[in-house]
Amino acid sequence: MSNSSIKTPCVGLCSTVYGDLVCRGCKRFHHEVIHWNGYDEEQKLAVWLRLEVLLVQVMIGKLEVFDAKRLREQLDQRQIRYVARQSEYCWAYQLIARGARVINQLDAYGMALLPEFRDWTLPQLRDAIDREFFLLSEAHYERYIAPAFLSSALAPAP
Repeated sequence: MSNSSIKTPCVGLCSTVYGDLVCRGCKRFHHEVIHWNGYDEEQKLAVWLRLEVLLVQVMIGKLEVFDAKRLREQLDQRQIRYVARQSEYCWAYQLIARGARVINQLDAYGMALLPEFRDWTLPQLRDAIDREFFLLSEAHYERYIAPAFLSSALAPAP
């Protein structure tokens, strides 16, 4: 059930329609959501890679994937969609995002929480990961994207 049908990072919870510059669902920037279908494969890959890097950064601070093969088997068995070319930490996020309320023992999925998170419930962890992922995406937008938009808006017309 890997990435054969995943054509976009969209998770169906778009907040850019409400004016957010970074989508609270998929963490893409507003212009990426709007122009996604017009992007070529290289542009889409650049977005996918940025999202992966940010999510992995959050995930490795919360848990360890000690058996990627077992995790992948569990995702397939439970028919949870994931992007096979991405890091196993992105797969772990997909599992937690979809199964936080029903998973009892993460070690059965090839994962273990880091000591400082072992007393957290998976729904709490999922929400914390999502918030941190959003904040990193928003910071990335403000640092690298917003200044370019501002400078092009202030540039004199030709």
